[in-house]
Formats: sequence, structure tokens, C-alpha cells
Amino acid sequence: MAAKPSSLLIFQPRLNLRLKPFIFSSSSLAFSIILRIPFPKASFFGNRKFHSSLSAVSSAQSTGDGGNGGGRSGALSPTLVTEELQKIDVNPPKGTRDFPPEDMRLRNWLFNNFREVSRVYGFEEVDFPVLESEALFIRKAGEEIRDQLYCFEDRGNRRVALRPELTPSLARLVIQKGKSLSLPLKWFAIGQCWRYERMTRGRRREHYQWNMDIIGVPEVTAEAELLSSIVAFFKRIGLTAADVGFKVSSRKVLQEVLKCYGIPENMFGKVCIIIDKIEKIPLDEMKKELKVVGVSEDAIEEMLQVLSVKSLTKLEEILGGGGEAMSDLKQLFSLAEKFGYSDWIQFDASIVRGLAYYTGIVFEGFDRGGKLRAICGGGRYDRLLSTFGGDDLPACGFGFGDAVIVELLKEKKLLPELNVEVENIVCALDPDLQGAASRVATILREKGQTVDLVLENKPLKWVFKRAARINAQRLILVGSSEWQRGMVGVKDLSSGEQREVKLEELN
Repeated sequence: MAAKPSSLLIFQPRLNLRLKPFIFSSSSLAFSIILRIPFPKASFFGNRKFHSSLSAVSSAQSTGDGGNGGGRSGALSPTLVTEELQKIDVNPPKGTRDFPPEDMRLRNWLFNNFREVSRVYGFEEVDFPVLESEALFIRKAGEEIRDQLYCFEDRGNRRVALRPELTPSLARLVIQKGKSLSLPLKWFAIGQCWRYERMTRGRRREHYQWNMDIIGVPEVTAEAELLSSIVAFFKRIGLTAADVGFKVSSRKVLQEVLKCYGIPENMFGKVCIIIDKIEKIPLDEMKKELKVVGVSEDAIEEMLQVLSVKSLTKLEEILGGGGEAMSDLKQLFSLAEKFGYSDWIQFDASIVRGLAYYTGIVFEGFDRGGKLRAICGGGRYDRLLSTFGGDDLPACGFGFGDAVIVELLKEKKLLPELNVEVENIVCALDPDLQGAASRVATILREKGQTVDLVLENKPLKWVFKRAARINAQRLILVGSSEWQRGMVGVKDLSSGEQREVKLEELN
């Protein structure tokens, strides 16, 4: 008797396109339903074409032909369905980076040096959310950062932004903690920052930044301490005063010039942001921008004359010796001599920094070869807290990005060789001993040693190659006869010495 068609095939034609007919065998009474599930357009499989080959069941008359004793009439014959799978873009978003193991080793090395310098200078580590309120960065940051913010509205209709820098977040936390804080604060942070900007060598849209900040110290000794810490970092990674230096000035220099020409104080931040572009845009364009914000031609010419000054002696001739600017700068250079880094710093009146919140001493680390942009920068920001509704405290700090310094170390051929290093590689010589090898690995790991456990049944030739690639110090072999005696084989991979060691004596 002929098998009846499945009732599933009576579904609407639209559903039948998604359902492959099942094959029913009257002898085995087995059937299978195969659903065709469409693959997403972007998948892991690349550009190959995958065919869902849907078999058509032929009509057959039940003639008792000695076959399987059954047949099928009126079966569906679906058309061949083809899905083309497109390859995803395997690169990270423009301006961002992946960190495979070799790059992660370099990043960890750099961050460890940041942390070690911060530690020996008595600073404590803090961190903040990568996502902050947009208002935090547009109140007092400067036009350039506003234009570069990665900002959006979240599902709660709040305007938020990925942090472009760390100092406003620091200010927010200090205000939040309020009088519970014991001054002075010496805090540092290493955090990821985001800016949608034009990319050049050493400049990306995401980067990591090392910040050190001192809150509660009004004297220039704080800036001198910060500069000393950066010099200590440079020395740790092999750079000298012949490779890098600091350009130092004070925003109070510019304030004194503008005051002479009656420029209102509320325009000062805008003027500094424009002047910070002095090496980035043509001089005529900079003059035009200064005129737009209301600076007179006479004031512009006077400013340009002062900004060209490269020595404190010359500056004192122009401004006189009684102002705060000269007093601060003289004290800083005197302290630099006592700290022992006077040959690392030089006066340059054109340094004003682009962020609007700086109020006094400002500085930038630079490559003496002139091939790279600023390595780091910072200064005093005594009036930042009040812009967020807090009580102002004397404060200064710096930001030091991870990208430019790596480029400089490449340039100087000072990048360290950072190969993966594992103390032990443990291998079972028989699949039945994998559990025993796992026990050996656990014993060593609990003693604080690094262990690479071979997880598959591999020939010794493969194990030795693996040991060489990960720079293993010892190869520990778990064999049947040794294990029965409570022993393992230990091979020192540097000397080639081999011995058997009792499990309880394995160190």
C-alpha cells in the first residue's frame, strides 16, 4: 500500500518554500524534517556560496516492484535555493586598534612603567567611566574637543559622550567626594579616550592616556614634581635629554599682554585656543581668527612678538620682573635645577595649550627630532572645579598618550623585545594520563608558576616546537612508568639536563 503524503506538505505554499519534504520509508518508519534556515548576509564563512540541496521526491506508482514496498505520488519538487554569504570587514573601526598578544605585551610594558613611576612618586591610582555626561566636556574644554566628541543620546534621553580626556572626570570625582578628601591629592589614572579627529602619525581616534594630577597645592613645586615624574619615565624607557625635552610657559604671560590692551577676561580662553594652533595653521589665518573674536591689530602684533620669545631674560625685558608670570617661571626653572632636569626644559612663550581650563604654568613634551607631535602636555588649572559647580582648589596635572611615545621608541630603536615566557610546559605521553598531567599543572600553578598544559595528544616533536615558541624553561613529561612510581620527567630546556622528580618535590 502506498504511503500517504505527510500532512505537513498540506501547509500553505508560502510555508512549503521554507520546508523541505521529509522522506518516509514504510520499512523503517523513519522520517526527517529539514528546515532551511537562511544564513545572515555577514558571516564567518566568507564569500563562498552555500547551496541548500533540496531533494525532490519522484512520483511512483505502487506496483509491488520488489523495491521498498512503497512509493510516493504527487510529491513536491522545490526549486534550488542559493544563499550568497558576504565576508565581514575584519579590520577594527577606522582610528581604533586591536591588541593581539605581541601588541598587548608592549601595552602592558608601557602601562607598567606608567604605574611604577606613579607609585615611586607616591600617587594613588583612580579610574572613571569611559561614558560620561556630554556637559562635562563642553563646559570648559574648548571648541576643538567639542567638535571631536563621540556623543549621542542614550535610551533615557540623556546626552552622553565617550570621554575625550580624563581631567574633567577627575574634577567631577573631586567635587563628588567633597570635604571627605584629605588634601593634597596625588592621583594618577590610565584610561582609554576617544576623539573623532584627523589621523596622523601617533594620532588615533582612540588612545590610552596616563594622567598624573596634584590637587590642593598652590605652589609651583607641584608642577616641578610632575615634570620630574615624566623625566623619570623617559629615563626608565631609555630616552635622554638629547631625544626629548619640555617647552614651558605660563598663560599668565598672555594674560598680562591682553590686560594691557583691555581684552576682557572672558575672551582669554578663546584666544588661547586660537594661539595653540600657531604651528598648525598659517599665520594670516590665525590673525584672522583673533580679529573675529575681537582682538585688535595692535594687541595681535604685541602678542605675536611676545609669543616669539624663547628666553626668560628676554621675557623679563618685555614684561618686567614683578608679575606673577615671571615669578612662577623663575621658581620653576630654579626647582628644575635642584631636581636635576634643567637640561630637559626650555622656555617657549608660544606654548599655551588648547584646553580652556589652564590658568598658569603650561608645558609640552616634544621630540627634539621634530618628526612627531607633542608627546605629552599639562599645566595648572586652578579654576576648573567652579565651572562644574564646585569650590575651586589649586590643581595641576598632565596627560600622556600611548601612541606618540611608541612611535618615538620605534624611531629610536628602543622598543623592548617582549617575547612570551612560560616557566613550564606539561605534556602527557599517553592519552590516558591527561588527568595526571592536569594534576601536575594544578600543583605548579598553585605554587605561583606559569604552566602551559598540552591539551591534546601530540607527538614530542610538536611539544618541543611549542616549548621553543613560548620560551618555556622546563618540559615536564608525564609517562606511565614514572607516574606509577609517583614521579615525573623534568627536562631543563636551557641546559638540556633531564631527571626524574617526585611529585611532592616538584617546585
